[in-house]
Amino acid sequence: WEIENIEMAVPISPEELRAKRHSILKHQSQMESAPFMGNDERLFWQRAEDRNRATALLYDSLGLASYEAIEAFVEYVPA
Repeated sequence: WEIENIEMAVPISPEELRAKRHSILKHQSQMESAPFMGNDERLFWQRAEDRNRATALLYDSLGLASYEAIEAFVEYVPA
């Protein structure tokens, strides 16, 4: 998400990030590729983890607190 659209950002500790990865791996539908891969060849858990880490780096670059990862949420607005 674009940072200006983020409604809520939830910090994720290293332990929570591992738990999230294990949860994704336990979910049968997420074991292999993502449902909508596009050109990205990574597994779903890798994409999720990289996205959460990138969000944390973005917040850190803005001078905010440093975290292992951050889960970002936006408000759903139907088209």
